[in-house]
Amino acid sequence: MWSTIWQTLSEHPEFIAMLTIPPVTAFVTWVHVWMALQMLFYPIKFWGIKIANMPFGLPGIGWQGIVPRKAGKISGVIVDQTLSKLGSLDEFFQAMEPEEMADFITQSVDANLDELIDEIMNERSETLWSNIPFAVRRRIYAYAHQELPNIMQSMVVDMTYQIEDLVDMRQMIVRTMENDRRLMVKMFLKVGQKEIDFIWHISALIGFVFGIVQMFIFLILPQHWTVPFFAAIWGFMTNWIAIWMVFNPVDPVPVRYIKFFRTSKSFPFIMPQMPHIATYQWQGGFMKRQSEVSEVFAEIVVNELVTLENIMNEMMYGSRAALTRELMKDHLYDVLESPIVSTTLRIGLGRREFGQLKNSIIDKSIDATMVPIRDPELNESRASKIFGLFRDRLNALSSHEFQNLLRPAFREDETTLIILGGLTGFLAGWLHLVLVFFPMSGH
Repeated sequence: MWSTIWQTLSEHPEFIAMLTIPPVTAFVTWVHVWMALQMLFYPIKFWGIKIANMPFGLPGIGWQGIVPRKAGKISGVIVDQTLSKLGSLDEFFQAMEPEEMADFITQSVDANLDELIDEIMNERSETLWSNIPFAVRRRIYAYAHQELPNIMQSMVVDMTYQIEDLVDMRQMIVRTMENDRRLMVKMFLKVGQKEIDFIWHISALIGFVFGIVQMFIFLILPQHWTVPFFAAIWGFMTNWIAIWMVFNPVDPVPVRYIKFFRTSKSFPFIMPQMPHIATYQWQGGFMKRQSEVSEVFAEIVVNELVTLENIMNEMMYGSRAALTRELMKDHLYDVLESPIVSTTLRIGLGRREFGQLKNSIIDKSIDATMVPIRDPELNESRASKIFGLFRDRLNALSSHEFQNLLRPAFREDETTLIILGGLTGFLAGWLHLVLVFFPMSGH
């Protein structure tokens, strides 16, 4: 049978041109899948000519990577579908051990407390502050130093218990991703690099198989139009199959097969053995790596997304910052209403100026608190405390929940990638026809 097929092929007038179909299809598929994957992530910023009022919300004529262009939407999906299932922000903040944070912040602020008080008072009423006897100012400094640890401890405890009201975790992560779209790309590449490489390389094999099929189609239907036509179909199908193989089956499917060989880590690597029935657990490549990916993704989350600095930034400057200011007032105003401070300042400033001074103290206190919060060592130590929590819970997600770490990037414009595969396949098929088939057929 095989000799008959080979004889039929070799006697075909365009036999040589037909033989080029499988390798050309494999190479073209490999290239256009690589291009499609690059277009998924790059360029980070829009490249092209910006035009206002373009349809479908497009910025103009050009291209921006799908992931960076839709960073906000994709990160929102990841939060809703995955991170929200790992636990509450309250739980994560508790795991950061806020009492230790309060001590760290207290030490940092206390070291510069005299200068901070001078700065606040000189901005509000330099004349009054310079005319107050130094002995009185020293008593105010001492009182502030004495009360600071209690204020910070009670304030941080209150923030911890009200963290869900003060911080919108979804908004915090979406804003972080939108402000740093390179981070979104880095996250997807770090988590899914093996799957991206798999899609790229398996596409060449799929393309080669499709090329063999197309070769026999041309043998049965020797029409030149079939070359670009089927190249477009293969380009379309290759992208779809490669992406499907990464995520499907979602749950392991046992497949029975006859095993003739066993593998080893040393030479000769493959050894024959007595044939027997073995079971292969067929599952999407990304789903198989849940334990490995959980480790990588947890590291990204605790070091880039759910960080102490990001949480406090959102708390102090985010959409719910007014609530944080009210909480801080409850603690800081007690100091201002103490006899030593209130008597000295209220008489010298007057009621209106004294009220404005309170607002200045809140603003300065927020700025002073954020300085130690941005300390890299503090953030690293807090990240280490919640890393295991994230990793273990990611690893415990169901397969359907877990796939939502990477799936949104492909699903967002999967149709675009598949159609792009068809278009580039058609173009490559047409060039193949013009450069190989036509010269050999005498056209």
